[in-house]
Amino acid sequence: MTRQIRLNAFDMNCVGHQSPGLWLHPRDQSASYKDLDYWVNLAKTLERGKFDGLFIADVLGVYDVLNGNVNAALKHSAQVPVNDPLQLIPTMAYLTEHLGFGLTASLSFEHPYTFARRISTLDHLTKGRIGWNIVTSYLNSGALNVGQAGQLRHDNRYDVAEEYLEVCYKLWEGSWEDTAVVRDRDTGVFTHPGKVHPIAHKGEHFNVPGIHLSEPSPQRTPVLYQAGASSRGKDFAGAHAECIFVAAPSKPVLKRYVANVREAAEKAGRNPREILAFNLQTVILGETDAEAKRKFDDYRKYVSYEGALTLISGWTGIDFGQFSPDEVLRHCYTNAVQSAVETFTTIDPSKEWTVREMADWVGIGGFGPVFVGSPQTVADLLQEWVEDTDIDGFNLAYAVTPETFEDAVDLLVPELQKRGVYKTEYRKGTLREKLFGHGPRLVAPHPGASYRDLGRTVERLAAGQN
Repeated sequence: MTRQIRLNAFDMNCVGHQSPGLWLHPRDQSASYKDLDYWVNLAKTLERGKFDGLFIADVLGVYDVLNGNVNAALKHSAQVPVNDPLQLIPTMAYLTEHLGFGLTASLSFEHPYTFARRISTLDHLTKGRIGWNIVTSYLNSGALNVGQAGQLRHDNRYDVAEEYLEVCYKLWEGSWEDTAVVRDRDTGVFTHPGKVHPIAHKGEHFNVPGIHLSEPSPQRTPVLYQAGASSRGKDFAGAHAECIFVAAPSKPVLKRYVANVREAAEKAGRNPREILAFNLQTVILGETDAEAKRKFDDYRKYVSYEGALTLISGWTGIDFGQFSPDEVLRHCYTNAVQSAVETFTTIDPSKEWTVREMADWVGIGGFGPVFVGSPQTVADLLQEWVEDTDIDGFNLAYAVTPETFEDAVDLLVPELQKRGVYKTEYRKGTLREKLFGHGPRLVAPHPGASYRDLGRTVERLAAGQN
C-alpha cells in the first residue's frame, strides 16, 4: 500500500524564520508577524490544504555566536525581534475547525507547575488541538537573561527534562479523576473534592505538593513533539515523543535518525510505528519545472550570507565568522565543525563544501532540503523520501510567506490527493485523534498514561495502605 504523506507548516513569530534576507522580497509578508490578520489568513490557508498543523518555532535568547555579538542577528532579523508564540494560537483556533497547533516551549526557563496550567488552558480553548514541542534550549543567552549562570550541560538538561515531564504527567493525567467535575446545580457542587488529588512530587529538581489548577482538558496531555538530534535526545524522543521533527539534509542522515528513534521507542516498550516522523522541507513550486526554477533563482537573490552564518553559528555554537567564505569546511579543525562537514558530505560525497556554500544551502529553508519543480516533480520527490527513509511527512518551511504555503496548498496538495497519498478530509476529534485515529488520551504503554491513578496511589501510600 502506498504510504500517506502528512504536512505541517513551519513558521515562527518573527521575520524571515529559516530564510534570512528574504523578508526583502517584494512578495514576502513575514514582517507582518505582529498582525493577527497574517496568522489568521495563514491558518485558514493551511486548513484549506488539509495540513495537520501549524508548528510554531521559538527561541528565548538571541543568536550572538557570530563575531561574539548580536549585531548581525539584529541587522538581518535572524529570529530577532521575536514575539511569544502562545498568544497567537487561541485566535487561529477560534477561526478554524481542524488545524492543529504545535507550540514550541522550553522546559529550561519555566516551572512545570505554571507551564502545565498554560497548556491545559490552550487545550481547552482549542478544543484539544494543541501539541507541545519539547525543547531544552540551546542558546546560552537565554539562560543568562533569566538569571541562570549559563546553560546546563547537555545531558543534565535531559535529566531535568525527564523530571519535568514526570511532573507534567502527574498534573495532567493523575491529579483530577475523569468524574471529578460534576457541575451539579441541585447540590451546588462544581467539583467533587475527593476526586482531585495532590501529586506530592518531591524530586531532585522540582517539588510540587499540590493539585493541578485546571480541570481535565480534552487531551489532558498535549500531543508531544520532540526534535533532539543527540543520542540522549533520540532516547528521550523514543520514550516520550508522539511526533519527531528532523532537519536532515539528505536521505542517509534522515533514514538513520528515524531508525534510531524507532529503535529507542522499542527499547522503551513502545510501538515504534506510533511515532510520526516529519522532516524539515522547503518546496518551491510552479506550474512547470522551468517556472519553479525561475522563482527559486529570484528568491536566491535575496539570501543574506551573514544572516545565514548567524543562524548556523547559533545552531552549532561555532563562530563561522572566523573563517573566510571560500575556506573548505574540512580544513576547519574542530569537532563541531567536523560534525557539520559529515552532515553536508551526505548531500554530495564528492563535493568539497566551503563556508559560503554551506551558507547558501541554509539560506533558504535552513538545514532541510529544498525541492524545486512542478507539482508532479515535487510530489515524486516527496514520495521517494517517504518510501526510502521511513518518515511520515514533512514540516514545510517557507522561502517567501505566505506564497510558499499558498503554492503548496494550491499546486502540491491537489497532486498528492490525485495520487491517493494525501487526505481529502480531516478526521473528527482532537489533534491526537486526527493524527493517530484512536482516542484523545495518551495510550499505554506511553509513560504518561501510567500516571492516571497517581492521586489515589499517593493518598493510599500516605495512609500506610499497600
